[in-house]
Amino acid sequence: MRFEVSKVLDAIEGRLTTDPALARAVLDLAEVVRWADLDGGRPASMLRLGLVIDALGRHVSEENVPVYAVVPRGLLSDADLTSNERMVVRRWADDGVVEVVPQVDDRVLEVAELLGLPVLTRARSEQFRDRRPWVEEPGRMLAAVPGAGGPVLVARVGRGEIPAVAEPSPMGRKLLSRVWGCTDPNCSAYGSGGDPDSPFADMRKTASPVSQPPPALRAGVPTCPRHGARLRDAGPRPAVEVMSVRIDGIVRKRFVVSTENPVVVGRAPEGGGVMLGQWLTDDARKWISRGHVRLALRSGELSAQDVSTNGTGIRPNGSPNDDDRVTLHRDETRTLAPNDVVELYAQVHVGRSKLWSTGGVTQPHSVMGEAPTMAMRKFNH
Repeated sequence: MRFEVSKVLDAIEGRLTTDPALARAVLDLAEVVRWADLDGGRPASMLRLGLVIDALGRHVSEENVPVYAVVPRGLLSDADLTSNERMVVRRWADDGVVEVVPQVDDRVLEVAELLGLPVLTRARSEQFRDRRPWVEEPGRMLAAVPGAGGPVLVARVGRGEIPAVAEPSPMGRKLLSRVWGCTDPNCSAYGSGGDPDSPFADMRKTASPVSQPPPALRAGVPTCPRHGARLRDAGPRPAVEVMSVRIDGIVRKRFVVSTENPVVVGRAPEGGGVMLGQWLTDDARKWISRGHVRLALRSGELSAQDVSTNGTGIRPNGSPNDDDRVTLHRDETRTLAPNDVVELYAQVHVGRSKLWSTGGVTQPHSVMGEAPTMAMRKFNH
């Protein structure tokens, strides 16, 4: 049973991000783990985060929806969690996939405002509307409640739609246009990485300035939310384009292309990139190369370069007409207009995320798929 729970927590980790370009909602992890009515279990359980992530995926009809989790430092030693759960939260904190703060206070609402994200909370909007009037906007505060097929999200105010593309506030855009440096060189968000003495140090992924979370504002000064130190402006942040993979009408994954890092998309690209193999039919898998198309961003222009065996299609303005389709052959490159769609195979498309207003799936794959009901029952009681 412990092995099953560990697999679920690993799956949940894949849905956590502090990258402003990818996050779809923000939450206080210490609040979510105590929503005992979601599973009728013990006082605190990390598995409830998975239930809430599943609810968010159903709410936006999209696979692999990432969330931005803010974690009060006290949760890392909370006795209501199991020792394994506490270890996992510490690893997430060290890797920078969650944001750790001394006290949550107003940080969840600050992140939501800066990034234009909805908040997943059971707090009432009237508690915050004097200092954060946007909480009264429809769909900006969503609560996870028990439902017939698992938890569902309901709006605290108005209706509960989430915009397809989050829009940062003016201050958020200003902060996200710069790279920030923390006085603590091991800061996982604004430094070179987490604690070098951590047992997870060898497994840590190097943080990129492109994916830095928004600084906290203390008396109008950009500040590290974890260390409380004033941040140093380290220069302009590389530009980014948020892209989506859409297969058979379903948005399977979002990813970021930046001036710092081109991205290769294919069946199973070597050395990273975006892997499509798990979503492809047998015929598509045979046609699409391991590394099929390379996307790059230079001087504000997004380009596609074919690196495949069979060629890459470009559909100008997303045109479904095959007569409009342009084929790129090996090493050919084309600058993509805002509404152009890259086609690797029939119904295997890549384009800017703003092109698709819905994820197109009625029942997204569950992050809890590795948690049999019996195992969860034993774990929570």
